[in-house]
Amino acid sequence: MALQFLIDRLQDNAQAIQSLLNAVSEDQARWKPSADEWSMVEVINHLYDEELLDFPAHLKEALENKPWSPIDPMTWVISNGYAQKEWASSLRAFLSARETSLQWLLMKSDSWDLDKRIITPFGSLSIGDIFHSWLAHDYLHLRQLIQLHYHYAVMQAEPYQVRYAGEW
Repeated sequence: MALQFLIDRLQDNAQAIQSLLNAVSEDQARWKPSADEWSMVEVINHLYDEELLDFPAHLKEALENKPWSPIDPMTWVISNGYAQKEWASSLRAFLSARETSLQWLLMKSDSWDLDKRIITPFGSLSIGDIFHSWLAHDYLHLRQLIQLHYHYAVMQAEPYQVRYAGEW
């Protein structure tokens, strides 16, 4: 798969995330379907930290033959206070960080050896593995945001039902 395709999809995904979140109210941004699920504000702050501390950072480490920096995204939700962060500025921060990543990719990625490997806590990964995983990670969280929209709409519909829409 061409690197430009991956870069274009990362850019498209940033636009899709922005579209999904632009008109969300503060209440909806903080709403959770259950205590152990994430809110939209937690998702966008997770994406922001991933943009700073995970995918681009780990690609740079692999390219520069540096050791893998440990991360713990699941604990960041609490330790970085995602739920308390300001909603609109969180979205802007993610979009700005993604734009920075895209500019870096456009300047650097044409000379990458996608088969070059780095040792990680998950075993050996290639630069291609990391790059493709970044794109897949976006899709996982796009799905999560759509699911949050759906469940919020179902809750708002009460006492009415949405079964006529079809199976979720």
